[in-house]
Amino acid sequence: QLQLVESGGGLVQPGGSLRLSCAASGGTLNYKAVGWFRQAPGKEREGVSCISRSGGGTNYADSVKGRFTISRDNTKNTVYVQMNNLKPEDTGAYYCAAVTSLSSLCGMTDNYYSDWGRGTQVTVSS
Repeated sequence: QLQLVESGGGLVQPGGSLRLSCAASGGTLNYKAVGWFRQAPGKEREGVSCISRSGGGTNYADSVKGRFTISRDNTKNTVYVQMNNLKPEDTGAYYCAAVTSLSSLCGMTDNYYSDWGRGTQVTVSS
């Protein structure tokens, strides 16, 4: 059974950077679209970014465009999101999710995905 483990979260000052990783075990990400989601306290989970199985298709929430970059390394069975110029409103628990996909696209809603990690906390504060 596919397991996803997020890492790379932490406490960072506004304007700082973090790179989150989503590593898979028990299966391959090669045929899966992968999404990153976040949930702030008291708020609904929202899609942050996603990447298609080939890596050729990506999407970003408007709030992170120009600051976040999603990528994947299928040789390492890992998907990354590089987060730059972090803002306090980026604070939350970040989750990665995966779904087997034949599409060149990817989804930004949580019901698109079948497998989820347990999350990593990102706190942006001075």
